[in-house]
Amino acid sequence: MTAETQTGPWYRQPWLWFLLMFPAASIVYCAIAITVSLNMDNSLVTDDWSKQGRGINMSIARDEKAANLGMEAQIDFNKRNVTINLNTADGPADFPYLVLNLFHPTLSGQDRIVQFKQIAPGKFVGQLHEDIKGRWYYDLRGPANEWRLKGETQLPSKSGITVKAAEYAQG
Repeated sequence: MTAETQTGPWYRQPWLWFLLMFPAASIVYCAIAITVSLNMDNSLVTDDWSKQGRGINMSIARDEKAANLGMEAQIDFNKRNVTINLNTADGPADFPYLVLNLFHPTLSGQDRIVQFKQIAPGKFVGQLHEDIKGRWYYDLRGPANEWRLKGETQLPSKSGITVKAAEYAQG
């Protein structure tokens, strides 16, 4: 450079703006990430993980109780009407009502609970409040919550769901 070469002011230098672009972009990205993380619901994370861990033994005991009773259920979905045929090793099950929990795999706000009333020995009816589609985990329980039948299904189901306690007794 010679003494006669004129250079512009510092803010007109292209390399300065090129070098400042990266820190500025990271600040904007961090601000967006913090805003999104503070405003989103983290429904997949549980706060009481130790309580859930202790509950596993109770769940296994309920599965084993259903296996010992030789329980088998046929769950049929006809639009919003749901019927359950529940049999044990001794014949049709005789409970005043049943509870079916439908769990969405990722969104806890979409979970459903359906209560069934008995219309005949081993036959129960219930109704959904709205149509459901997609993949669901289900958990069928008795009134005293001593046993359960669980599994996974795709709804709506054309042929219904058949679940046997022995299939899930291992946990």
